Amino acid sequence: MPEHDPPRFASRTLWNIAWRTLLRHPWQSVLMVLGIALGVAVVVAVDLANASASRAFDYSTDAVAGQATHQIVGGPQGVDEALYVELRRQGLAGHNGSAAAPIVADYAYSAQLGGRPFQLLGVDPFAEAPFRNYLWAGGEVSIAGLSDTLTQPGAVLISADTAAYYGLAPTDRLELEIGGYDREAFVAGLLDPADDLSRRALDGLLLADIATAQELTGRLGRLDRIDLILPEDGGPVAAEIRAHLPAGAQLIPVDSRAGTIEEMTAAFRLNLLALSLLALVVGLFLIYNTMTFSVVQRRPLFGTLRSLGVTRREIFAMVVSEALVVGSLGAALGLGLGILMGKGAVQAVSQTISDLYFVVTVQEIGIPISSLLKGALLGIVATVLAAAPPAWEAASVPARAALSRSSLEGKARRAVMSVAVVSLVMAVLGVGLLAIPTRSLVISFGGTMAIVVAFAALTPLATTLFMRIATRPLGSIWGALGRMAPRNVVTSISRTAVAVAALMVAVSVTIGVSLMIGSFRTTVVAWLDQILQGDVYVSAPGRISTQATTPLDPAVLPLVEDWPGVEGVDLLRTATVESPGGPVTVFATYNPNFGERPFLSNDLSPEAIWAAMEEGAVVVSEPYANLAGLPRRGGTVTLYTAHGLQEFPVAGIYYDYVTSGGIVSMSLDTYRRLWDDETLTAVGLRLAPGVDADAVAREMGDALAPVQRLFVRPNQALRDEALVIFDRTFAITGALQLLATVVAFIGVLSALLSLLLEKQREVGILRAVGLTVRQLWGLVLLETGLMGAVAGLLAMPTGFALSLILIYIINRRSFGWTLQMQVDPAPFLTALAVAVIAALLAGIYPARKMGKMLAAEGLRYE
Repeated sequence: MPEHDPPRFASRTLWNIAWRTLLRHPWQSVLMVLGIALGVAVVVAVDLANASASRAFDYSTDAVAGQATHQIVGGPQGVDEALYVELRRQGLAGHNGSAAAPIVADYAYSAQLGGRPFQLLGVDPFAEAPFRNYLWAGGEVSIAGLSDTLTQPGAVLISADTAAYYGLAPTDRLELEIGGYDREAFVAGLLDPADDLSRRALDGLLLADIATAQELTGRLGRLDRIDLILPEDGGPVAAEIRAHLPAGAQLIPVDSRAGTIEEMTAAFRLNLLALSLLALVVGLFLIYNTMTFSVVQRRPLFGTLRSLGVTRREIFAMVVSEALVVGSLGAALGLGLGILMGKGAVQAVSQTISDLYFVVTVQEIGIPISSLLKGALLGIVATVLAAAPPAWEAASVPARAALSRSSLEGKARRAVMSVAVVSLVMAVLGVGLLAIPTRSLVISFGGTMAIVVAFAALTPLATTLFMRIATRPLGSIWGALGRMAPRNVVTSISRTAVAVAALMVAVSVTIGVSLMIGSFRTTVVAWLDQILQGDVYVSAPGRISTQATTPLDPAVLPLVEDWPGVEGVDLLRTATVESPGGPVTVFATYNPNFGERPFLSNDLSPEAIWAAMEEGAVVVSEPYANLAGLPRRGGTVTLYTAHGLQEFPVAGIYYDYVTSGGIVSMSLDTYRRLWDDETLTAVGLRLAPGVDADAVAREMGDALAPVQRLFVRPNQALRDEALVIFDRTFAITGALQLLATVVAFIGVLSALLSLLLEKQREVGILRAVGLTVRQLWGLVLLETGLMGAVAGLLAMPTGFALSLILIYIINRRSFGWTLQMQVDPAPFLTALAVAVIAALLAGIYPARKMGKMLAAEGLRYE
């Protein structure tokens, strides 16, 4: 029958055949669905976590910035409230279509609010209408006790949802901790906006009158900023406002400031997404392997159909339609699993961002439809793409060849060298992409994926060579079974190689990430040894775990300086200052030993570095130098100070792992002179020989508690806390690795079940000639063990190559950090053990099924 004129009943008949195939092989279908479901679930979970963290930042920004287009910001101490009054008097704010509102903001903690950070926002209710609509949601006032916020000290407003969750009601007292001080407040009323967006924005927000916020935060007479609504380009009003600003204040667009902070987390979230795609990639191996077997299993049927006139296009459509059904079911199941897993991932990602970048106060985020659509499309499209090669194989084989079961395996064995050539091409492509001098992580991950595919394409050749080498020694040990096992693996290379490749990819990523994390941890430990030169450190609870940003009470320094056993004091002021390129973190220190820390680029001695800093030079961290594009020598940094724009020569670039946003360090005297700020945020104490640091920290903490609640930690405790944050940062990475390995395990199990069905006649013959059940178990487990061994051995060079890429390319381009490579044999040995054990476990069920098979039943197969 001609290709262009198929029988009318063909489409419906072929669909019935495809549907019955899925129903008659439930285990095979379930494994395919489960494999793709896990892959989709991981992608959806991470995408939900990333989207939630991003939206949490947006909600937090909306809650605080509202509709503001510009902000007037000062130095680390904010701006004088008199500036707001002056702008009003001059008619430069709140007139001619513009609007202005003063803001005081900080973070507050309370056991009554679950101990989580809440944004304390001080506003002027009479200036708020254009900016934040919490008081006027739905067009009417929705707050009970609004007058108390203006007349009663300590009055705050919280959302009705927050109050219901924590069992609070109007007039209830709140015990708050702000900047290490205990403050008394009470719930004056409840915010209950009508729209969902405002409800979410209010999650994690305490609203107060600006005078109340100044009292609670100890910033009497000061504002954090002044919000403005101006034309898009600022217009003439902006020029007039700039002309009236004092030297320490700047007018900046809101979008640029928020965008700078958002960009800091982009690399972190992209890395997580790339790692999550690994599970889906491994799932593709599983789908390909299972669909290939499905095609091989039905080759006689395809040959018969082709002989009856069914076209190649219809055969191709039938197989792809099966994959479409499997992909749809797997994607649907994966979406449900992804939502469940996403809840835990949201917490992990939010905690990491709060540790390293900015405090995430919004906890409950809705599920974006885009994340679900993205996950579903990835699952379905990936399944169809993975099934396309087997479908093409089914459609392209002539009818006579289709009736020969050995033709595909012979073709697969002949293609081993061709696939090895593809491996070489992919390796060259990957190296070429990675060699491109760009900060684009998309190109970097594309090169990394090409390298992984290159190693995966080597699997058939590596498996064949390994089995040939293993045949003689295994034959010496286990006789005929020892010779049969490796030959059986090679005989079914079209499926065993794919299963081995899936397991190899998952295990190699485990090696690569483990080496990267181990190298990172070793580097951080060595770095901490070099920078933590004091014995005891004093700081206040801050917004970000890795940085001391909360001011110390002025009474703290005299107390710690005169403490018995204290020989020296190192002072530190951490502040965020403005620059033409956006906000910059500044470390101002009085520490003559600062030059002893490890430097990436510097020609000066440690003493000369400190001398240069005292004369007004700065040293910058490696991430800052990379972000700012500074040369290794001779660069400058420009910052806004209380006395105007100031340019600082760069005396050196040092290694630092506090933040990927970068740090500019200077002497405390230089900072105080240019910013008129005497505040300290941390103090390092050097004790006399023989003084117990733990005892000093414990006694000092108790003595300082009446002044300010502080963290007083000995050197070792600070190191331990830094490593706890480090380990917490990579916790989600470990979970993603585990899930990818689980998907690979399912892939191996699928391949073995496929082999079980195909080898029924062979098993029947072996049982008929006297092979015992125990020997059959040994044969199956030996085959699976060999597959696991090949996967583990090939994963070693693959994992090592991945670790080099992660450490020297991805990590440096993502975060700007240079890590010291540490090669530990433990990840390699662990990965080999995991691969072998996973393969052996996957072989138990097929071995059990084969052991129960009757010889006559097997001989009747085919």
